[in-house]
Amino acid sequence: MKITAVITTIVCCLAVSGYVYAYAGDGSNLWLPGPEKGNASVLLSAKSTPTTDIAVRELSDYWNGGKVLLEIKKDKESKRDSYRINKSDGTTTITAPSDIGLLYGTYRLLQMQQMGRTSGDIAISESPFHDIRLLNHWDNLDGNSERGYAGRSIFWNVRGFPDAIGENDMAGIANSPLNSEKYARANASLGINGTVLNNVNASPKMLCTEVLEMAAKYADVLRPYGIRVYLAVNFSSPVVVGGLKTADPMDKEVQKWWKAKAREIYDLIPDFGGFLVKANSEGQPGPMDYGRTHADGANLLAGAIRPYGGIVMWRAFINNPTDPDRAKQARIEFEHLDGQFLDNVIIQVKNGPIDFQPREPFNALFGALNHTAEMPELQITQEYLGQANHLAYLGTMWEEFFDEVRQYADYTRHQLSGRYNAIAGVANTGTDADWTGHPLAQSNWYAYGRLAWNPNLDAETIADEWTSLTFPELNESQHSTLVSMLMRSREAVVDYEMPIGLTHQFGDSHYAPGPWDNRPIRRDWLPVFYNQADADGIGFDRTKATGTDNTSQYHPDFGNVMEDISSCPDKYLLWFHHVSWSHRCQSGRTVWEELCYHYQNGLNEARDLQRQWNSLEGAVDTDIFHDVKIRLMTQTRDAQWWKDGSVLYFQSLNGMPFPDFLEPPVHTLEECKNSNLNVGLYRSPGHEELNRVR
Repeated sequence: MKITAVITTIVCCLAVSGYVYAYAGDGSNLWLPGPEKGNASVLLSAKSTPTTDIAVRELSDYWNGGKVLLEIKKDKESKRDSYRINKSDGTTTITAPSDIGLLYGTYRLLQMQQMGRTSGDIAISESPFHDIRLLNHWDNLDGNSERGYAGRSIFWNVRGFPDAIGENDMAGIANSPLNSEKYARANASLGINGTVLNNVNASPKMLCTEVLEMAAKYADVLRPYGIRVYLAVNFSSPVVVGGLKTADPMDKEVQKWWKAKAREIYDLIPDFGGFLVKANSEGQPGPMDYGRTHADGANLLAGAIRPYGGIVMWRAFINNPTDPDRAKQARIEFEHLDGQFLDNVIIQVKNGPIDFQPREPFNALFGALNHTAEMPELQITQEYLGQANHLAYLGTMWEEFFDEVRQYADYTRHQLSGRYNAIAGVANTGTDADWTGHPLAQSNWYAYGRLAWNPNLDAETIADEWTSLTFPELNESQHSTLVSMLMRSREAVVDYEMPIGLTHQFGDSHYAPGPWDNRPIRRDWLPVFYNQADADGIGFDRTKATGTDNTSQYHPDFGNVMEDISSCPDKYLLWFHHVSWSHRCQSGRTVWEELCYHYQNGLNEARDLQRQWNSLEGAVDTDIFHDVKIRLMTQTRDAQWWKDGSVLYFQSLNGMPFPDFLEPPVHTLEECKNSNLNVGLYRSPGHEELNRVR
């Protein structure tokens, strides 16, 4: 069968309207409304579009609050995707400047109904903080999902890749109208308006015509839900795909090739969003291979798509450090280029300066660029927080990040200056039945969307919303129990993995502990490089006085606090300082006692998360209860290994006795070093495979 025939068949399937719901126990319904039917009378006071058709259908199917009027009113002062909801005298009116604003207002109204908050009058007005709210899918053409822990790619499964693009199957959302509809609905319900379909470690073949035709079909499906398609591209594409001898951004033939490719893309996808680029990092090609700058490379692509309204998101994650301290690299690479980028270039910056660690201070590049737009990159998938096995609600991490950048990096200025205002989240979605591997990890997809819309929301409010929408069957006490679990979970992971500022203490799986790891590889990939532990002390000195001077990269109000060991908060102590084991923390405990306290507390918290979840037996679906129960057993098992391995290794260096409050390790240090701990779930007799594929 020819590839075009396959695509045509898929699109016919995707065009099917209406919803079919899987059984509740697989978690596939997410936080979305249904399957209960509504009784609304909906009046559309505007020209019908595919987007307004969805809004009318959603309200007709699920709204139980009487008559609804949908109105489009142009407003120069409002963003096109903003909305107002007013309910009084039995009539609810949703007003917006555009059809997508009406759809966002529709989903918000239905969410309020699900949460029991529509019984009285309503008067709300909402507008998104970020104009561009993206998911980044690290999915490959062969169907694998890098750092994905929920099955395979929901977009790609091309046979013959990488040797050929020939006959193909396509996985995930293309396999059924249920899945395509739900992916789009889930994102639209959160206001997410863009999706990057493929991995930042991009194959050049993403720009082959046949692959672009596939992307165009996805764009057709997602467009009515307000979601634009973007692609990650490989800088060497002109060589691999175009047959040129170089990808030098200053070469005229290279510039001509990118312009022609841009024209081809926009002929297929008129509302194509733009390119995401990882260049000159971790072996990826880039402009520096030709003696050019990041600005030269970004402007090459930005110039090609600028006539069509596209943007280039150029990642600041440069994992080829020129400075001994990798935490400084992003600012070193980009600060001197400020003002040299075209105005449709956005620098995409990881929230922390190392690599999505359980806790990091914010990246020092935020606030450093005065003439160039920059956007945060958050990681929804839990690469370093137990992957799909551990409960780690990341709303608390992102609230901490936004609090810091608002206070110390003037986070609102790009919005106020009129430059592009964007945010990206590395997605945790895959072909597992519940989309995210761990059923409770759906909370992170939800929390990202809510914070992308409004970064001033607090994590507990979002956790409360998600719990109400996803588990409406819980009574007040049970609801509070689950919210408590979510709010405590990420701090528990920090405690048993990397407390008081330690970072990157993983073995090569990014899962198991490895503070002793000193393999003959790049030193800045090794835990011993980051813990700097020896007989005298522990921690990475990033001070100006005696260390790498990372503190000077920050605004003085932040950097000076971190520089002074007496004011540096305990949570960042070992990130910015190398201290003796007997140094007194702000808690009053010595560093050795403080580390032991947190490792023990993390294990205790993992156990208590188990206890709390077990108290919900019978209150949630049996299959979901069993799934989460097994994962929490796994988390507690892993927390024991982390606690034992870490305290035993550090004790082997300092020779200090364990504090009385520390439970004696149940493993030896050699057992920890040689353990086969991996990402496998806890297995009990008769245990069956948990993950089901949609």
